[in-house]
Amino acid sequence: MASVRCVDVRDIAVFSGTAHPELAAEICAHLEVPLHPVRVSRFANDCLEVQLQANCRERDVFLIQPLVPPVQEHLVELLLMIDAARGASAGRITVVLPHYAYARSDKKDAPRISIGGRLVADLLTSAGADRVLAMTLHSPQVHGFFSVPVDHLHALRELAEHFARYDLSNTVVVSPDLGNAKEAAAFARRLGTPVAAGAKQRFSDDRVKISAVIGDVADRDVIVLDDEIAKGSTVIELMEHLRELKVRSIRLACTHGLFSSDALRRLSEQEGVLEIVCTNTVPIPADKRVPKLEVLSVAPALAEAMRRIHNGESVSTLFA
Repeated sequence: MASVRCVDVRDIAVFSGTAHPELAAEICAHLEVPLHPVRVSRFANDCLEVQLQANCRERDVFLIQPLVPPVQEHLVELLLMIDAARGASAGRITVVLPHYAYARSDKKDAPRISIGGRLVADLLTSAGADRVLAMTLHSPQVHGFFSVPVDHLHALRELAEHFARYDLSNTVVVSPDLGNAKEAAAFARRLGTPVAAGAKQRFSDDRVKISAVIGDVADRDVIVLDDEIAKGSTVIELMEHLRELKVRSIRLACTHGLFSSDALRRLSEQEGVLEIVCTNTVPIPADKRVPKLEVLSVAPALAEAMRRIHNGESVSTLFA
């Protein structure tokens, strides 16, 4: 992506919570604006307090905070940041959510179950958010949970640019399930490859069953694309089927590399896996990284979207 044109530093104020300050610093470097400090303190009764340590009055305020573990801690911190900006007379408050963890709670698929995606959206807007900038929501309907404008980016451009350097003449993109098939098809069009999908049934958070792979994958190089990988149960189940179908090689790709517990190590040790590619929407500790891991930056895309929002320009071209 081309370099981001700078913005007027007098009118914009960017703050980061504690979830991923490295990404926030990289975004600000592209925007050529300072990342203002935030003081987060804790009272004796375990309650948090947040202070934005720069002037917000009538300024365009951007608050960068992915909802990553500990999710509840980072969510409350974000809500307090929004409240602090609103109390400081910010002209507009845009929440930059590189990862919206509660997007997975998007439907009532069991009796008396909560829909966290909608509830957290309500909390953010009630706290004072005027706009949301998100990256690769788990499902499209989550966009509709918000009563404020949402700019929903994806990382297909960054992922496609990475894989385009390979010989893709015998490659097929595979979605782990039919729910992600539309995104996988868009990714395959970017690469000029066919697409396939797994037929998945989920029984619990970490127990899934893939009954078949729909599409021709035999003797092909495979790129498995998912929106996020946490425990890796679905991908591991899918790879068993792919190996039975005699694929030549497997590369894994996702936007949000959560990689809980030892998922990254288990995935990298799977037979046939050449590479694991994700973006930096969430932080990946150094002690979890493996040689097969490649992390791509979405800071330029987020910075350009923030610049366009601030200048009142169209953001839709970034969705293409």
